[in-house]
Amino acid sequence: MPGTKEIVLTTCPRDCYDGCGIAVIKRDGKITKVLGDPAHPTARGALCGKCALGYNGVFLDAGARLTHPLLRTGPKGQGQFRRATWDEALEVVAARLKAIAAPPGGAARIIHAHYTGTCSMIAGGFPMRFFHHLGATEVEPDTVCNNAGHAALGYAIGTSADGFDPRTAKDAACILVWGANPSASAPHAHKHWLKETPAKVVAIDPVRHPTAAEAHLHLQPRPGTDAALAFALMHVIRREGKLDRAFLAAHCVGWDEIEPMLDACTPRWAEAESGVPAARIEEAARLYAAGPALLWLGQGLQRQPMGGNVFRACVALAAARGNFGKPGAGVYYLNGGRTRGIQGRHVSPPELIRPDQPSSFSQMDLAARLEDPAKAAAFITWNINPAASSPEQARLHKALAREDLLTVAIDLFPTDTTDYADVVLPAASFLEFDDLAESYFHLTLGAQAKAQEPPGEALPNQEIFRRLARAMGFNEPLLYESDESIIANILRDSIFDIDFETLKEKGWVMPPEPVIYWADLKFPTPSGRIELASAAAEADGHPRVPQPVVDAPPAGGRLRLLSPADAWLMNDTYANDPRVAERIGAEPSVTLNPEDARRLGVGEGDRVELANGTGRLVMLARVADVVRPGTALSHKGRWPKREGQRLNVNALNPGTKTDMGESSAVHGVEVSVRRVG
Repeated sequence: MPGTKEIVLTTCPRDCYDGCGIAVIKRDGKITKVLGDPAHPTARGALCGKCALGYNGVFLDAGARLTHPLLRTGPKGQGQFRRATWDEALEVVAARLKAIAAPPGGAARIIHAHYTGTCSMIAGGFPMRFFHHLGATEVEPDTVCNNAGHAALGYAIGTSADGFDPRTAKDAACILVWGANPSASAPHAHKHWLKETPAKVVAIDPVRHPTAAEAHLHLQPRPGTDAALAFALMHVIRREGKLDRAFLAAHCVGWDEIEPMLDACTPRWAEAESGVPAARIEEAARLYAAGPALLWLGQGLQRQPMGGNVFRACVALAAARGNFGKPGAGVYYLNGGRTRGIQGRHVSPPELIRPDQPSSFSQMDLAARLEDPAKAAAFITWNINPAASSPEQARLHKALAREDLLTVAIDLFPTDTTDYADVVLPAASFLEFDDLAESYFHLTLGAQAKAQEPPGEALPNQEIFRRLARAMGFNEPLLYESDESIIANILRDSIFDIDFETLKEKGWVMPPEPVIYWADLKFPTPSGRIELASAAAEADGHPRVPQPVVDAPPAGGRLRLLSPADAWLMNDTYANDPRVAERIGAEPSVTLNPEDARRLGVGEGDRVELANGTGRLVMLARVADVVRPGTALSHKGRWPKREGQRLNVNALNPGTKTDMGESSAVHGVEVSVRRVG
């Protein structure tokens, strides 16, 4: 006779636009299946492929997890440890941190890095309480991902976290998806939202991924030419009398400085710069100008040397059509918690930030910082695997091997980064503690409900840092606030009249009606208007207005290497799941355009070496016209420790910074390619 069945509703906290609701199926107290919540408006009863495999695979495999604190016994990088108690491990960490922090300014040499290994609120933000109180130095999280976009949108509209409500797509004539691949990074938006909208979908992307292939129109530019396309689209809109001059006059600053530049930015000019046929540029402009339009600015779009300039040009495009403050219109990058009344201060109270708090630094400088003992004496990581995800990989691995660098890694699994740690602390997964999670696309807020006990002695991030604070002898009460208190405070101040027990029963909530962002057309900029011309940008050394400039094409036979998200990986999460590993293949691959393959004498399945001044990597060649000539494609996220070469594609990433925000310009990497077997 079947055992007692129980269903626990929870929320996926992965770094994904979808924010799916989850139904955890339990029999006799044990999880038997992790499924999509049928009642959730995004999940609709199904998880994406990667989460379905990972959550029913390695996440439920206690043998794959870190279950006890570990202390290093062998050389750094070899992953050799002995089991320790929590008291012993935390005492080792606390003693070293106290010694480092004792001299004046010493705490600044304690470096901490974190990102989106989990995006639930408390597990993602509570540890900042400890580091703010300590006075440690943060590696600026968004610089490995999307900080150029944040900076650019900050100049233009005052925030990067208020876009559009996806539910307003019913009122849009066009949805322009620029530099995003929902088929990999927002699978449910690709599967449902884009297919159900009455709007024409236009995709602009150098890769013909499934979302681009299924769009009404796909423009496939040469990488680095997006600003030229934006200006050419504005040229056509003006030529055809579709500018919203009343909106530009009343709600924008600087259109008069941009408009004269449009004269030279003809579709023919843009075709020569970008490789996109002029007729298709004109068609895209007409579709975008046919009525209210939504513009989705992908995070991949700004991961290029002039990514900030590109974003400012895209804002100008939207402003030219008055696509703000009305149904079916808007510019989306991320949706933060403001419209849901979610206040980050409840998770990371600003009063803990010290007056002498050291400035954060870019992830692009991580290797250089860690190899310098004068600047880095300790390195603590949580929610991140920098040995796999950060640039200058070989240099970084060497820096992590410093014997005098105290490295503490907090994770669910033994990763490349934990292999370099002196102390490894086992973290609980999202299935093992209560929390809250919000989508950064849909306006949902979900309960993350505990469905099982953590394996062994694993603990949630927040409890680890409570215990570490106690080991340090800290007395600040905010370092010990309970999860229950934090959740209650967040929900109390939200727009939702709901307590946590009720939220767990329902699973999720969202505003009852679609939200129209910027309905009052007042923006949090110095002028209160959209600042197409920005004095703040100019003061920071940037042009006052976006420029119709492009990157030079690779010279000397090199190719521009794109390394976006893999459909089966969430950044580098799931790379250790056996079934996911089967799908991504035993060896890394690179896709070449047939024209480049012929020139290089490379055939399907050949081994090729990709090389530049930062590193070398051998991959299997794939030949397909999903990329343009001059472009190579190799997806990110493989774990170096699982590779024969002990490296992944970030071995080729020199850590070049974007024009704004000191962020990753990884999609500007260039490589030479040669056949080696």
